[in-house]
Amino acid sequence: MDIPSLRVKSRLWLVGQSGTFLGEGRIDLLEEVGRQGSISGAAQAMNMSYLKAWKLINAMNEMADKPLVHRSTGGKGGGGTKLTREGQEAIAFFKELNTRCQDFLDRELEQMMQEY
Repeated sequence: MDIPSLRVKSRLWLVGQSGTFLGEGRIDLLEEVGRQGSISGAAQAMNMSYLKAWKLINAMNEMADKPLVHRSTGGKGGGGTKLTREGQEAIAFFKELNTRCQDFLDRELEQMMQEY
């Protein structure tokens, strides 16, 4: 087969017994929480309802050994949401895994195209 402009496109999810743990959308949400400092700000920036964002974050936190996001209630200093070290590590891990998967698929496609 001689079509040099082809490329494999895929999406990656990490799933556990209780469902999806990480995927591209969830990583985007974690990154946005890190930028915005709040779930509501992250949800708004992503055109997502607060309830959906909260449910996704809650599900990730419940599946992780340690919370990826820490919420603090309001008060004198105000409340907010903070991406934890574990959250930052989860983002880095997922992105590296995604890069490695894409590299693998690119190599496999190149090899298979030479065979056909």
